[in-house]
Amino acid sequence: MKISVKDCLKLDAFRDSKLLCCEDDAVRRVRTVSVLDEADIEMGVERNGVREQMVITHFWTSKDDIEAQKKAVTELGNKGISALVIYLNDEGVKEVSDEVVKTAEEVSLPIITIKDNGKVTYSMLIEEVLDKILYGENYSDNVLNNTIYHLLNFEKHSNFPNALREAALFNNYQVVLMTEEFNTILTVETRHLVKIEDAVSAARKQDAFSMNGFTRVDIDGVITYWGYINIKNQKYILVIADNEDEYSGAEMTKLAQTIELAIGMWKYTPERDSRAEFIKSAVRGDISFCYTLLDESSLRGKQFCSVFCIKKGNSEEAEEILSKFKKEYDFGLLTTSETDELYGIVYADAGVDKGVEAKNAALKMFDELKGGHKETRIFHITGLETIEAAVDGFKMINRTGRYMEKVFPYKRVFSKYEMSMVSDCVYMNSGAPALRKMYLDLIEPFEREVTPNKGKLLVETLSTFVLDAGMNSNKTAEFLEIHNNTVQYRLKKANEILGAEMTANRVIPGLTMALALKRLEEA
Repeated sequence: MKISVKDCLKLDAFRDSKLLCCEDDAVRRVRTVSVLDEADIEMGVERNGVREQMVITHFWTSKDDIEAQKKAVTELGNKGISALVIYLNDEGVKEVSDEVVKTAEEVSLPIITIKDNGKVTYSMLIEEVLDKILYGENYSDNVLNNTIYHLLNFEKHSNFPNALREAALFNNYQVVLMTEEFNTILTVETRHLVKIEDAVSAARKQDAFSMNGFTRVDIDGVITYWGYINIKNQKYILVIADNEDEYSGAEMTKLAQTIELAIGMWKYTPERDSRAEFIKSAVRGDISFCYTLLDESSLRGKQFCSVFCIKKGNSEEAEEILSKFKKEYDFGLLTTSETDELYGIVYADAGVDKGVEAKNAALKMFDELKGGHKETRIFHITGLETIEAAVDGFKMINRTGRYMEKVFPYKRVFSKYEMSMVSDCVYMNSGAPALRKMYLDLIEPFEREVTPNKGKLLVETLSTFVLDAGMNSNKTAEFLEIHNNTVQYRLKKANEILGAEMTANRVIPGLTMALALKRLEEA
């Protein structure tokens, strides 16, 4: 219920209280109550300065410091709290200074005083205010009882979604049930105000999923509450939108619990999340199950333009970038998370132009993703079309992912070209000894014609030049943290030992493979 400061002043706990200033601002809404009694007054203000929150204090730590009290009042007022309740005590603040009252008036902050005579404790005041917020004047006519009435009307409704829809319409809220992968299972809309994908993006930014209970998230003026519920031992995300911002956080939490209980009583089973199962099947290489899910997941006829895996990154930051590109370039996107890895598929409608647009957008997206967390590594196979190619792409990522950084320690984004080469190296190491020897023999002179230390330095420089620096001597010097002249000298010596021009078109393919194989074996 919407409860104001003025409503609270009518409670028994405030019977002997005094409103010192800002009576016109006593119409402010009170959502929650908190206590400011931290030893550090600045920390107390930071922790308790929440918009539409009633703050209670004795000002114990600043009882003799008028300037500190004025500063706290100013900052709390600027943060938009509902009111400041000051307990007066003979051993603490005996009366509120005129200077403090004047400061409160400047920031339009109502100050209420209560005599600390033991009759009204913090807990008594908090309990009465929260009861007022939760139940209002008439408990029998609140959102909880109304919802229960509709949700448990088994005679009128044939199923749970119908019952929930009527409860939401009658009480002016909306409900969305999603999987942990943020795929929508059930939507009850009573007013279309914001897209679900925009809501998910905003909620992720505010870290709405890392807390217990339900978290309030303001999305362009639409007040939503996010939290987890369990259905048949499986976790789902429940979102409730308060259309007119007329309910408290406590009411929304109770409402979510009521909906969760009703789900159990109706024995409601959410529909299978076919899209989540589709990408999980693709990641594990189950092509036959992917085919069975095509129609159910509405993916038949789509072009699967790119598959990718993001490792060791900031998942929230990555999700935000993915959401931005999906919205800007209008391509389809499926994702699934496993420990510290985020897998994804980019898809587009049929048509060559659509596929090319989605491919180019994906490449830009991967380039932006690498600019985030320094530990982030992106593996992608891009420029595909069919389901078979997508599943094969995931197979290649899974087969080569753990070897890529060993061969390319300076890279952060790995494409199908690097992965193809590393895949061949892995194959030669395990199943083609003759082919492996043929390549390694190309750089064998570095072990035979010079000392071991010098040979190692030359191979290291040559590997960095070819595999990491794109055959750019300046970049090679930067990677190795040596002078460019030293790089030039070593490359000239390496040319002599090889007996061939290393950058020649007919030399570089075999040399690249040999150096990659050497790195992989050393790692």
